[in-house]
Amino acid sequence: MQKLLRPLLAVLFVLAIIAFAFTYKVRFTEKAVVTTFGKAGENAVVSTPGLKFKWPYPIQSVTKYDTQVRVLQTQSQTQQTADDAQIIVEAFAAWRVSDPLAFFQRFSNAGGRAEDHFAQAEDILRTSLRSALGETSKYRLDELFNADPSKNKLGELEGRIHDLLTHGGGEGDQQQGGLSEYGIEVALVGINRVLLPEDTTKEVIKRMGANRDRLAQELESQGAARATAIRAKAEADARKIRAFAERRAAEIRAKGEAEASVYLKQQASNPELAVFLQNVEMMRKAMAKRFTLVLSASDFGMGLFSPSALEGLAPGEFPTKLPDDADLFKGRASRGSMIRDAVEGAP
Repeated sequence: MQKLLRPLLAVLFVLAIIAFAFTYKVRFTEKAVVTTFGKAGENAVVSTPGLKFKWPYPIQSVTKYDTQVRVLQTQSQTQQTADDAQIIVEAFAAWRVSDPLAFFQRFSNAGGRAEDHFAQAEDILRTSLRSALGETSKYRLDELFNADPSKNKLGELEGRIHDLLTHGGGEGDQQQGGLSEYGIEVALVGINRVLLPEDTTKEVIKRMGANRDRLAQELESQGAARATAIRAKAEADARKIRAFAERRAAEIRAKGEAEASVYLKQQASNPELAVFLQNVEMMRKAMAKRFTLVLSASDFGMGLFSPSALEGLAPGEFPTKLPDDADLFKGRASRGSMIRDAVEGAP
């Protein structure tokens, strides 16, 4: 049994070497490039997964590339905007191998392994991305940072960088080809971080303050204009109300005078009675509450309080002339002399 085991192991070892030399496997996430004597033809790309056969090295060799998306991150770099502001930008690119044959023809000189090809491709992609970030100089700072989505052009900048990487462009010495010529597909380009230097931050804050001042002035102007309109409308309404009130008052006054004219005519037929009634009405109103008042009988309305006010009047007559102060004084003087004579003649 041991005699058969050694030959069997030797056969298996030889078969393994032959299998390794004559076969290779392609995963579903890979594409392979098969070269014959170091050259790759049009039919050199194998994209279907599974076990494949080839001639052993050095007749044929296989280079397998992972076609999954890779992400490349750039380091921070300072860019200048169209309005001479300095910003620090970090960007990334998501890429994958889209054409294995073109990728192999472009990067096969970097080494015999696929890792060497990927490393050189990332160096070129990193350089191209840093160069494409120069498109930032075509946009102002307020276009890259704006709260209004319709005015924010950061997405447009990312699209221009993507087109520049894919199809190439530039002018003069900066003109370059696109990465699609190298068998590279750039799936996505994004700016994931933007920093403002201290000077730029101060300038941004200054502009924000100026913008707020401008908005405040606009609001104050709008408020002043609205206040003026409200005040003018209120004054116009007040004039209308005042004119209506004056007109209405004049109508009421005219109506009152018209109605009072009848009573005035009646009072004019007997003016003494009218005067007497006015005096009585004034006394009634003045004495409606309890009070003490010292007045002269010669004051208006006080003539009826004179002791001689009703003397010498016939029935049906009214006092038309009340005694004045001189008559009262004379009466008081005569009464005073009579009292004095009585006192002096007393025993």
